[in-house]
Amino acid sequence: MRECGRVVLTTCVVVAGCLGIVACGGEDEPGAERPARAAVAAVVKPAAAAERAAANLAGKADGAEAAESFAIDPDVELTKRAPAPGEARKGAATAADDGPKISPGAPSDAQIAAELEQMEAVLEKQEKSGGKAHGITLESDGTATPAPGVPAVVAQVIAGANAIAKFPYVYGGGHGSFVDTAYDCSGSLSYALAAGGLLDRTMTSGDLARTGAPGPGKWITIYANAGHTFMVVDGLRYDTSGRGGPLGTRWNASPRSTRGFTVRHPPGL
Repeated sequence: MRECGRVVLTTCVVVAGCLGIVACGGEDEPGAERPARAAVAAVVKPAAAAERAAANLAGKADGAEAAESFAIDPDVELTKRAPAPGEARKGAATAADDGPKISPGAPSDAQIAAELEQMEAVLEKQEKSGGKAHGITLESDGTATPAPGVPAVVAQVIAGANAIAKFPYVYGGGHGSFVDTAYDCSGSLSYALAAGGLLDRTMTSGDLARTGAPGPGKWITIYANAGHTFMVVDGLRYDTSGRGGPLGTRWNASPRSTRGFTVRHPPGL
């Protein structure tokens, strides 16, 4: 009978170890090696990772998170690949270099001056009340446009996030390499943060719960736990959960619960 008890206990330990695998790039497996730096030139098809995770996904991740991420069937072959984060970062510089353009029907200088005066009054009122008024804009195409004057790093993170905002979701996507055809939650954040020069390798949601400084940031706040992660950039949420469909944008203007998440931010941001 004692021998039987030991067998049962051993089996339970093994099963418990298996259940430690969580969706969306959670904690690393014990003893697993991690490359010191991601090779951004490599392209890894995420289907294999999705197949490995399929048996563990059901019941291990938050059901709502998994359903609202619109995971792509691993049998679907994806061909569109993201640029390397450094290339995506150039989108921020290009937007800044374009300079002002005058379009037909543009307001006069006097009108602009009056509007600026009104805006300054609003900003002053918000600052006194402790509110944030940075001004990121969610565009109709699902990308986000930073407000003039945001730190260059923040604009680069936004440019990186835009580059994969409507890429499909696949469990494990974006972890073999920054350059991929689909991204899970932590893979999405890793890519965007790398575009801003804030990461040099992909991270799991468990990693992101320990990186940076504690508490919310002025510009970028990361919410992470062992099973999911998302971030808020200048007041706009970037999240695989809550998308409008398989190719819906990761940018989302609606709030969501942050209960159960560790709150971190890149130092200085």
